[in-house]
Amino acid sequence: MFRKIIAFTLLLIVAAACSKTDTTDEYSAVDKQKIDAYLAEKGLTSEAKSTTTGLYYVIVEPGAAYHPNINSTVRVMYKGYLLDGTIFDQSTYSSSKPADFALSSGIIKGWKEGMQLVGVGGKIKLIIPSALGYGTVASTKIPANSVLVFDIEVVDIYN
Repeated sequence: MFRKIIAFTLLLIVAAACSKTDTTDEYSAVDKQKIDAYLAEKGLTSEAKSTTTGLYYVIVEPGAAYHPNINSTVRVMYKGYLLDGTIFDQSTYSSSKPADFALSSGIIKGWKEGMQLVGVGGKIKLIIPSALGYGTVASTKIPANSVLVFDIEVVDIYN
């Protein structure tokens, strides 16, 4: 009897894992369509690059040769918004108050990957698919499964 319970439990785990992958793949395809439309609308199709994870980015200014790594803390000025332009978060550009973020923890995967692409003084636009953002988690300002856009300027890097 005990073996049957274990076998049934393992079967449920495998089934749940398979259905999550299907959903993730569906959102990946939807996100790619949304991102492609956004890039075309903004005239960024030829400038935008993508990584193997699906992160899209445009390097506006490369900045210094030294780039942060996953163990760095970055000081940045940034604006985060949805594809429709709705701003959900930003540092205070008007008062020049940058924000510090440790790349090793507490931030979304898209930032962890994207911030390593520019150095101090660099500016980058990240277009982050939902799987590298907040995924299925919704907040008051960010709907679930949202593609996110960030305009970021790297002010400093700390290791």
